[in-house]
Amino acid sequence: MRVLHIGKYYPPFAGGIEHFLADLLPALGMHDVAAAALVHDEQPRRWSGQWPSIPAPTAGRKEIPIYRAPCFGRLLYAPISPAFPVWLRRTIRDFHPDLLHLHLPNTSAFWALAVPTARRLPWIVHWHADVVASTIDRRLALAYRLYRPFEQRLLAASRAVIATSPPYLEASTALATWRERCHIVPLGLNPARIADPDPAARTRAESLWGTTGFRVLAIGRLTYYKGHDVLIRAAASLENSRVLIVGTGEHRERLTALIQSAGLGERVQLPGFQPEADLNALLASCDVLCLPSLERTEAFGLVLLEAMRFGKPVVVSDIPGSGAGWVTRQAGHGLLVPPGDAAPLAAALRALQHDSDRRRTLGQAGTAALREQFGIEPVAAAVAALYRRVLAPARSSLLLSSRESGVGGEGRGMKHYQHPE
Repeated sequence: MRVLHIGKYYPPFAGGIEHFLADLLPALGMHDVAAAALVHDEQPRRWSGQWPSIPAPTAGRKEIPIYRAPCFGRLLYAPISPAFPVWLRRTIRDFHPDLLHLHLPNTSAFWALAVPTARRLPWIVHWHADVVASTIDRRLALAYRLYRPFEQRLLAASRAVIATSPPYLEASTALATWRERCHIVPLGLNPARIADPDPAARTRAESLWGTTGFRVLAIGRLTYYKGHDVLIRAAASLENSRVLIVGTGEHRERLTALIQSAGLGERVQLPGFQPEADLNALLASCDVLCLPSLERTEAFGLVLLEAMRFGKPVVVSDIPGSGAGWVTRQAGHGLLVPPGDAAPLAAALRALQHDSDRRRTLGQAGTAALREQFGIEPVAAAVAALYRRVLAPARSSLLLSSRESGVGGEGRGMKHYQHPE
């Protein structure tokens, strides 16, 4: 099988979905799936885009081609890429996929509805998150009114939809009409991708932690739904502790002002972007990872799997209809608290601060869960099985047609599959 993934970005762009895609594509190769990805170039100044310099598709290559369409920044979190339909046609011509795997939300994926070569292929929609009609960032409510008709057309034309957790599927109004074609496949992580930190990275991490006893780490973009302000307020009643909130974003100045007004400059730090090696060192050396998000925009929380990789307990907002609480319950590796409330968040952190045995037990549960439930291998196996299920009817029809016409073999006939309106 040849499957082309349509996504937003790809590493070195730092994002949970991007790292998941980078783990998934090579893992699919273990299940006889040749995968490629068309994404947006993460460097807006590189306007010509990047066409992979790779052998021809017939050369039996093991390399995974990543096609990067030129991008001119973002508007309301959506990449601006006028040339994307041209790149989609060109990529399909170059890679000859049997199937498209569309990762949403992503406005550029809507071009599959308009590009004829894409319409002739079956596709699967990977539903990473709803475009939540946010009560925090109200611009999204208006934007979603424009987005929803295209989203629903894409779902209507899909052969299957992947949702990442049962609670998210159950709460999603966008998927309500299409639940009979939805399949639950959680996100996964390849622990081998995340290396143990080297001594230099550990030294840099220790300099950020300082000599304070209890270490709380939060990782994520400094944006409207992450709840970092709640964590800062909780830190005010968390003595003998240090909180590091790692990431960049539009709310940095507001969070800095909150830290200063609360007199927490010595206990809460915003160290900004950290290279992967340093981020791994911070994960390896923290006492607990905190995910204090506020709403369903936090659909899954891949950082929870990264905490499992280092055997770290977590404290997580139990957001109704989000997968983050479900992951924590499935793994049994942390404590759940109501979203947006600093008092119970502080209480949960204090409970772990004063109970090292519990921290160790929870961390061990996370390590086991990553091995048994959330590793990339079982996830890739489930995705590949869904590919086979989607392609089987068309391939059976093609084989029957070939036999009736006296033509031997299955050939590549999926390129001529007519997608339903």
